[in-house]
Amino acid sequence: MGGACSRKRDHLVNEDGLSGRVSGRYMKSGSSKWLGASMSRSSTDANQGNQSCPSLIDLCIHKIREDVDKYVSFSMLPRDISQQILDDLISSQCLTDSVLEAFRDCALQDLNMGEYPGVNDSWMDIVSSQGQSLLSVDLSASDITDLGLAYLRDCENLQTVNLNYCDQISDKGLEQLSGLSKLDTLSFRRNCLITARGLGFLSGLVNLVKLDLERCPNIHGGLYHLKGLSKLDSLNLNCCNCITDTDMKALSGLTSLTSLQIASTGVTDLGIAFLKGLRNLTLLNMEGCRVTAACLESLTALTALMYLNFSRCRLTDDGCEKLAQLHSLKVLNLGFNEITSAILVHVKGLKNLESLNLDSCGINDDGMVHLAGLSNLKSLELSDTEVGDNGLRHISGLLGLEILNLSFTSVTDGGLRKLSGLSSLKSLNLDARQITDAGLAALTNLTGLRHLDLFGARITDFGTNFLKSFKNLRSLEICGGGLTDAGVKNIKELTSLNLLNLSQNHHLTDRSLESISGLTRLVSLNISNSRVTSVGLQHLKSLKNLKSLMLESCKVTASDIRKLQATHLPSLVNFRPE
Repeated sequence: MGGACSRKRDHLVNEDGLSGRVSGRYMKSGSSKWLGASMSRSSTDANQGNQSCPSLIDLCIHKIREDVDKYVSFSMLPRDISQQILDDLISSQCLTDSVLEAFRDCALQDLNMGEYPGVNDSWMDIVSSQGQSLLSVDLSASDITDLGLAYLRDCENLQTVNLNYCDQISDKGLEQLSGLSKLDTLSFRRNCLITARGLGFLSGLVNLVKLDLERCPNIHGGLYHLKGLSKLDSLNLNCCNCITDTDMKALSGLTSLTSLQIASTGVTDLGIAFLKGLRNLTLLNMEGCRVTAACLESLTALTALMYLNFSRCRLTDDGCEKLAQLHSLKVLNLGFNEITSAILVHVKGLKNLESLNLDSCGINDDGMVHLAGLSNLKSLELSDTEVGDNGLRHISGLLGLEILNLSFTSVTDGGLRKLSGLSSLKSLNLDARQITDAGLAALTNLTGLRHLDLFGARITDFGTNFLKSFKNLRSLEICGGGLTDAGVKNIKELTSLNLLNLSQNHHLTDRSLESISGLTRLVSLNISNSRVTSVGLQHLKSLKNLKSLMLESCKVTASDIRKLQATHLPSLVNFRPE
């Protein structure tokens, strides 16, 4: 379904939220992304490039960082000052073993060292020296072992512990944490050493509210140890392929649960039946589970349910009439199922619905009429469906719509005129070859747009003239190959841009980099597969907020980029070639 394009559908790179420390092993899994993708992107717009005058304390901390090796101890400073100094050293990656010693006995409350290079058991003595003051510690993706966790036993007021991607921690490590009775948040994502036996050490953590065991493949049979955790509100078991229906039975008494994530597990309709007593459940993520429409009978008992993910399950039209009874739903993801437009008649009564995902389903123009009355809808995903111009007239009255994805559909330039009244629209995806300059011209009334994806559309230099209407754009993708340096001159007016993707426009040269040089809020820039050379890199010196720079298949070397990074782009953490 949908038109051909040079970009693979599954290759969606998140360049909006690059952190200061990027690692391939510490990324949010696809099964956890569904809810965030359903919410308005406007709420997560990066506030990059908003320059403000530094405060006196900021200047002092900056000076301390420059001379940090001269300080023996910060324990005499007020705790909040010591905390700010440590946080600054971590964010700037200036914290070393010797510098860490200066923070001994500082009574710090938060140690957020997740993803920080070099963290191991030798650091734990300083961590434990914070004693009863320590409330939160993040050691994710570190080399901490079971022995290192033993130091945390002296921090009896700990409330939050994150140990995601710590692949040297086993059941013995959980035993070290078993005495921390005030823990309310515990996360062990992607751990192959924790087993059902290890979960037994969690049974005494009676104040636990949030537990994350995503990608822990050996915990089958251990969930019954959680039955006494009466305060447990959120449980993440995504991608634990060992989890089966019997594990769901073990959860049936956790009546405080409001969020349960079981994506890509072995749970079937039978297992969902055990959840009927969880009347407080508001979020249920079943993406990739072997469930069918038959489980809807059990879900109708969950009267508080607001967020439901059925993506990549085994839904067909048969039996989906029970969807109509889920009146409290706000977010519904039905993507990648063998359903047709017939299912939408059961959705039209869900008046509270704010987000609907029909990605890669057999939806066509006939079914779109059932969406016309969903007046609260803010996000609609129609990518890779058979929806065309006629279908768009049924959503032209959804004036609250903020996010609309029409990539790989049959929508043409003519159909886009039906969207001109959607003044609340902030994110629009038109990644389709049949969209041209004329379609872009039809959208100039949508002045509130912040995200515009024209990746595979056939936009030329002439079409970029219409971009001047979108002064609020934060991200823009035009990769259809039709741009030259002349077209990029029109883009330089979009000074609020954080992300710009102009890859695969083979005619772009160094002059395009010169035009882009004024976009000082840019966090991510991609001009791969162009004629850009190392000489043109000088024009990027002004982009101090740049974190990601993609120049693959250009006449640019990794050495060239590293020189630019060292002298002018201190924030750059991700680049190609590398």
